[in-house]
Amino acid sequence: MTVISVIATILLVLAALVLIATVLLQPGETNNLGAIAGGAETFFGKSKAKTMEGKLALATKIAAGVFIVMALLLAAIY
Repeated sequence: MTVISVIATILLVLAALVLIATVLLQPGETNNLGAIAGGAETFFGKSKAKTMEGKLALATKIAAGVFIVMALLLAAIY
């Protein structure tokens, strides 16, 4: 194993753990069913990026991106 493959494997495992943790920490979306019946978007819904849910969603996207890149890198190495 080369140094690059060891580092990529470690980053892949860390990204997987972060991805699992951030998905499990996010609340369910079942309480937003008012949007189906035409419920209006409130101010709190528009500034969601500054809340904890928004930060978790961003961390999930970043961890998923790192996971995909590391998986493709490891597939190319092996």
